[in-house]
Amino acid sequence: MKVVILAGGLGTRLREETEFRPKPLVEVGGRPILWHIMKMYAHHGFKEFVVCLGYRGSQIKEYFLNYHAMSSDFSIQLGSSDGIDIHGAHAEEDLTVTLVDTGLETGTGGRVKRVQEYLDNATFMVSYGDGVSDVDLSAALAFHREHGKLATVTAVHAPSRFGQMEIADDHAVTQFQEKQPLDDWISAGFFVFEPGVLEYLDSDSTLERDPMETLRADGQLAAYQHDGFWQPMDTYRESQLLNELWDSGRAPWKSW
Repeated sequence: MKVVILAGGLGTRLREETEFRPKPLVEVGGRPILWHIMKMYAHHGFKEFVVCLGYRGSQIKEYFLNYHAMSSDFSIQLGSSDGIDIHGAHAEEDLTVTLVDTGLETGTGGRVKRVQEYLDNATFMVSYGDGVSDVDLSAALAFHREHGKLATVTAVHAPSRFGQMEIADDHAVTQFQEKQPLDDWISAGFFVFEPGVLEYLDSDSTLERDPMETLRADGQLAAYQHDGFWQPMDTYRESQLLNELWDSGRAPWKSW
């Protein structure tokens, strides 16, 4: 099954990191967040990826073109264009990655539409290229197949931006609490789509707007509810949080 990863956005809210590189290449634990997302899917057996490129997409191409050498020891015969001997193997050798230029300012729906030819007219998955989760992707696919609609979106509780405190009647602060998830459900991405969803898209559409609303109105959209961990990387502070979790050995999304 193909997994489409949306990796073309400008990442303007993460300007500290994205001024000179695309957000999917911003590192968590020394690896691009794009690598972490692919490892999440690969753990569940989904190992064919179509990456939608836009802003600084050539850097993502270079990352994968050099991946084998940069992930392995090798010997090289200087002065020979083919005198390279790779030693050993790495864990990602069975992954297939198709890299597609989908435009600099194309909307998310337009990016998916533009990679249609690589999707084999079969069920496919879609993920943003800037967030990680411990969502059970195999269970999400099973849920999608059971309900029979064209589209499934993974829903999570929106994370609170602030910590909370309890205040007694005498105005004394009695307790501080870390940020807690809110009751509201929001889209975390991690979509599962039938080929029919592509008929709802055009080259300029934004996936989260008219296509999702039309699918909903047509009774073709269901939500797979995930109560576990989900964290986007929209800001520099969030990138720091993900690195802190990884460095502490408490990264909930690390299932491999």
